[in-house]
Amino acid sequence: MIHIEKLKKVYDNGYEALKSINLEINEGELVCLLGPSGCGKTTILNLLAGLLDPTSGEIKFDNESIIGKHPKDRNIGLVFQNYALYPHMTVLENVMFPLTVGNKKKPKNEAIEIAKKYMKVTSIEELADKKPGNMSGGQQQRVAITRALVQSPKILLLDEPLSNLDARLRLQIREEIRRLVKEIGITTIFVTHDQEEALSISDRIVLMNQGIVQQFDIPQNLYLEPANLFVAKFMGNPIINIFDMKKDGNVLNGKDFSIDLSLLNKDRFKQDLTEENYVVGIRPEYFELSKNPLFNVKVESVELIGKDAILNFKVNDVNAKSITDISDKIAEGDKVGFGIDYNSIYIFQENGVRVY
Repeated sequence: MIHIEKLKKVYDNGYEALKSINLEINEGELVCLLGPSGCGKTTILNLLAGLLDPTSGEIKFDNESIIGKHPKDRNIGLVFQNYALYPHMTVLENVMFPLTVGNKKKPKNEAIEIAKKYMKVTSIEELADKKPGNMSGGQQQRVAITRALVQSPKILLLDEPLSNLDARLRLQIREEIRRLVKEIGITTIFVTHDQEEALSISDRIVLMNQGIVQQFDIPQNLYLEPANLFVAKFMGNPIINIFDMKKDGNVLNGKDFSIDLSLLNKDRFKQDLTEENYVVGIRPEYFELSKNPLFNVKVESVELIGKDAILNFKVNDVNAKSITDISDKIAEGDKVGFGIDYNSIYIFQENGVRVY
């Protein structure tokens, strides 16, 4: 288990990269650190690895503090974005290298045996005599992961390991990583800025912004039950439609449509709506084409993606999107009417706190 409590990191120039982070990561869990550039996810990884020292706070592996411990004494495996393979060594030599130095040094024959065992697990045995310069990016990534695993670490840390690969290969390798770490049963922290990657690979996701954990949850909850407006806007592609609305009695009013609050599910309210101004979030898939619409719009453009069409239009003076089936045959310039799935809207205060 990894226990992080009140972890802060302030750099010498005064930049506060982390602001009191608290996390509990279970043994054998695969957790993604997700968020935009500069949110603090790589800082957390570097603190876990011992490449940085925290300003304050605690990090424990299995109830033992690792603050001040040298990286080599933390029992971690670390895979970087750039693979960091030794170009003059063969794959076998690269993989077994951690077993030939330091406190994990093994006799050469034993190191070769262990290396070949893990190379079989990661399906790179046939590359044993190749050098990195003669391999593809995907092959190099497998070698880097194998080299990290050969040390039998308690924790595997992956820093955007797929960012240098093309889209098809990213999909293949991320599936392999999940299978591999689950098969071995190793606790894994995976840093990424790609939400699709995080949603597909994680047991849980830590979504961060500006050095603060916005939500730590199972993947589907970040999409279906966002903790706040930032989470709702970050998760989803196309992004959620956002509308500023004013409360008048039991109705939220916008320029082109209104929401009758009495039609909403009372169990979803997190608190009473006592303010005047609110932000309403509606995901594109929850606009419904309707013959008795809540509002009508002119379609400004249509994007075809597989079996779906993304409709772009303007409502409440906001550029909005909706997703429909291409069989509806809606074209640019068409006028269409939309209803709303009331069970699937979100309401936020102006400060981003979710109230429904």
